[in-house]
Amino acid sequence: MQIGPHKLANALFVAPMAGVTDRPFRQLCKKLGAGYAVSEMIASNALLWNSEKTQRRANHVGEFKPIAVQIAGANPSMMAAAAKLNVDRGAQMIDINMGCPAKKVCNIAAGSALLKDQPLVQQIVKSVVNAVGIGPDAVPVTLKIRTGWDRENKNALIIAKIAEDAGISMLTIHGRTRADLYYGEAEYDTIRAVKESIDIPVVANGDITSPEKAQWVLEYTGVDALMIGRAAQGRPWIFREINHFLRTGEKLPNPQIAEIQAIMNEHLEDHYSFYGEYTGLRTARKHIGWYCKGLRNSHAFRHLMNTADDCKAQLQMVNDYFDEMKLYSDQLLFLEAA
Repeated sequence: MQIGPHKLANALFVAPMAGVTDRPFRQLCKKLGAGYAVSEMIASNALLWNSEKTQRRANHVGEFKPIAVQIAGANPSMMAAAAKLNVDRGAQMIDINMGCPAKKVCNIAAGSALLKDQPLVQQIVKSVVNAVGIGPDAVPVTLKIRTGWDRENKNALIIAKIAEDAGISMLTIHGRTRADLYYGEAEYDTIRAVKESIDIPVVANGDITSPEKAQWVLEYTGVDALMIGRAAQGRPWIFREINHFLRTGEKLPNPQIAEIQAIMNEHLEDHYSFYGEYTGLRTARKHIGWYCKGLRNSHAFRHLMNTADDCKAQLQMVNDYFDEMKLYSDQLLFLEAA
């Protein structure tokens, strides 16, 4: 798959998720089969550009290319400036967030709240494309949206046409409205209709949780690629599973506990190095919880793991738990819900 000058390894993408898709997680997903990953959302407010959080989110040292940064905001000139700043800092693709349903984003009329204001959508995408997406050094600009504001106001078809006319290189659609948040099931009829109506690449996002579902969504919608978010939490190998299934029609066996342990160790070591002792200890907890979800005695383990007061102790607890899990057969391993 080609986006601007960038040839992507495959058509399976990691969705940008605040507090999740940091550099260590993106890198891990790419190693395990993802062809492309977008950074956590970076605010367009210039007052935040040098904050510790923004500096960390914009850290792409050693990351597999292409490097894609997602920006969010509601002011066209500020969004254009944010795009240029991130390109100067190494971004090779810019993604505009108009899909986030979080209140703290929508309350400032950004994210999916923008879908209510089609003229403003047009101004923002034009401003960002004009800032970085034109000329010999053009950087592809992509857009992520939802199907609409609510189920009575689905305007993805209109937004898609605005995006294409403004020079957007690729459009990702989450199959829910802003009002749906993450409840209910994603719908793909709107995504299918958008794909049929525009010529730029379209990516489907939402509830792609298995190789079989991935194949079905591709066939039903006709999209060019799939974006996977929550299903990769604690299961970054889902990308290789889907890749294998799409190529061969066969399912890979579930990873053994020893492999999960090795993957998690690599992830945690990189995570601690990236965040440092204080923040790394705390932000690793959610990842550990996801890796352990459904395993025997996982609830009690998570409670114990949360008492660790440094990264070394936390990592030792994780390895002790997984060593214990190796004593059980596969049939007995998943006896308890997380």
